[in-house]
Amino acid sequence: MNLFLEILIIAFVINTLFFIYAFIRKTDVVTDLSYSLSFLIASLYLYVMHAEKALLQTLVLCLVCLWALRLGFYLLSRILVTKVDHRFDDKRDSFVRFGSFWFLQATAVWIILLPVTFLMGLRGLTLNYAFLAFGMVLSVFGLVYETVADYQKTTFKKKHPKTLITTGLWAYSRHPNYFGEVLVWWGIFVMVLPYMRGLQFLVVLGPVFITLLLLFVSGVNLLEKSWKEKYGSEKYYQQYVREVSLFIPWKRKRS
Repeated sequence: MNLFLEILIIAFVINTLFFIYAFIRKTDVVTDLSYSLSFLIASLYLYVMHAEKALLQTLVLCLVCLWALRLGFYLLSRILVTKVDHRFDDKRDSFVRFGSFWFLQATAVWIILLPVTFLMGLRGLTLNYAFLAFGMVLSVFGLVYETVADYQKTTFKKKHPKTLITTGLWAYSRHPNYFGEVLVWWGIFVMVLPYMRGLQFLVVLGPVFITLLLLFVSGVNLLEKSWKEKYGSEKYYQQYVREVSLFIPWKRKRS
């Protein structure tokens, strides 16, 4: 069976099982957990069942596993506190509307993993050290950057639950965690880039997809709307929006 089809099936099986549980129990606790587990299980499956265990394949597997475990732990610890994800308030009781989210989530996992799936099917890999080094730097930096950003936000919210964080990494980007996440996947793509030919370059849809998803669909887009509703009348928020870059970290503009 084609590797890409296998990963598509795995992603849909995992998300379907979690959807059934979440719909029956009317719970949001497992929603983000299923997302992380999908990446973890699919990547491990690819490595164990198909990879020749080359160094590059092992390094990419470790990156994806670290990313998935960190994200899964962070999101699970957060939802265990809040218990509810308000994104699903108008979907939770509808089989079709709630199910469509899980369908899209499974599809997203498959698309984002395209470079990893392609890499795990390669044989006789000869390392391209320049692309390997640059890609590793991008991915590791992104992973550390989003981890620090999430830690700063979590720590800040414990002391100031009703205030928007504008310090630390958040003083240079309004969404540093998502910026770091995008770097992780672009770094992986860079490491795989030297081995592509012709239509194989289409796996670039993976990092392009997660970038567009976080910027315009979930992530940044949803949070900006939520923040405007919560803090729109606050002067510090208005100043923050004027002075701080939306996504890419940059020197603060003084108004």
